[in-house]
Amino acid sequence: MDENVLFAFGLTLFAGLSTGIGGLLSIMTKHTSKKFLSAALGFSGGVMIYVSFAEILVKANTSLSEATDKTSGAWITALGFFGGMLLILLIDRMIPSAENPHEPPMLEDADESPIEKQKHSEKKLMRMGLLTALAIAIHNFPEGLATFTAALYDPTIGISIAIAIAIHNIPEGIAVAVPIKAATGSRRKALLHSFLSGLAEPIGALVGYTLLIQFFSPLTFGILFAAVAGIMVFISLDELIPTAREYDTGHTSIYGVVSGMVVMALSLLLFL
Repeated sequence: MDENVLFAFGLTLFAGLSTGIGGLLSIMTKHTSKKFLSAALGFSGGVMIYVSFAEILVKANTSLSEATDKTSGAWITALGFFGGMLLILLIDRMIPSAENPHEPPMLEDADESPIEKQKHSEKKLMRMGLLTALAIAIHNFPEGLATFTAALYDPTIGISIAIAIAIHNIPEGIAVAVPIKAATGSRRKALLHSFLSGLAEPIGALVGYTLLIQFFSPLTFGILFAAVAGIMVFISLDELIPTAREYDTGHTSIYGVVSGMVVMALSLLLFL
């Protein structure tokens, strides 16, 4: 049993740390061009939106329908989804507008100097990267528990799930690292945050094994997954895609969104 636990934990660690691969890919360029930033942010938004609707919500609805019934499951899934959106909206509203780079500028801000505008943009990118890291960490926590549990039940299934999640996590690492690198100019900080967001998966496995596994149920799993989908969609529509449009040089951002959806769709189809 101990060997199975170590194997399952190793798979979960592999899947989680693959966010760092995405972070590494995003910092390989010396200078972040506007075109690359627009495409990368659009790509990340496409990934998060597609995986939320095509995978996370489906899993949530399946789990909740099994725990209750088909109608109740569908209602709870919808409530959980919009509850996640409300949660991240409340977090956004709790930040004072003077310190919140996501708030629309006041009239007096029209006279900002170029340096002040640059600082404003950098704060916005940094905050967006940290919020994305938070959403991904929340998403990765139950994913880690799911991977760990599946690997304990059947190592073959666990390997398939771990590889699929690892592929998913690479563009998620890009979603975290790109705005942080653009805001701070630090590759080390960008890479560190992309790795840290992925560490939620092995932490989820560890916590699940020691504390939650005896209380975890399809009902709580479904509600959590539905809420995470809402959080990811909200961040994509409210921050990732609008910011991608700001740095656009044509249709780059929408090409990035579509490309992200295609890559995520292929990763799901290849592991059916």
